[in-house]
Amino acid sequence: MARLSVFIVLLLLCISPQSQAQQRISRAEAEKTALARVPGGKTLSGKLEKEKGRQIWSFDISMPGSRNITEVWIDARTGELISTQIETPAEQAKEAAAEKKAKAKAKQRP
Repeated sequence: MARLSVFIVLLLLCISPQSQAQQRISRAEAEKTALARVPGGKTLSGKLEKEKGRQIWSFDISMPGSRNITEVWIDARTGELISTQIETPAEQAKEAAAEKKAKAKAKQRP
């Protein structure tokens, strides 16, 4: 039993630095950076994703006086701005449909 405990501790020590290397900044820190790109904006959603081989924080931010959404990507390791893209309601609907289709396809796989 003692060997198992030692093994688990060693395993956690080995895994932990990898996780920290992939995500160094918190959601709150990333969100603050993202909101700075959209003055007066409000966060509609935010999630940790893997895009183009990088861990990123992705935020959809509403724009005051507009139906458009600003999508902001923040590098989860460095906190740097990666991308800012304005999406119209039509583009948002198209993206939502594509995500729904991808989820349905993933559920069909064994």
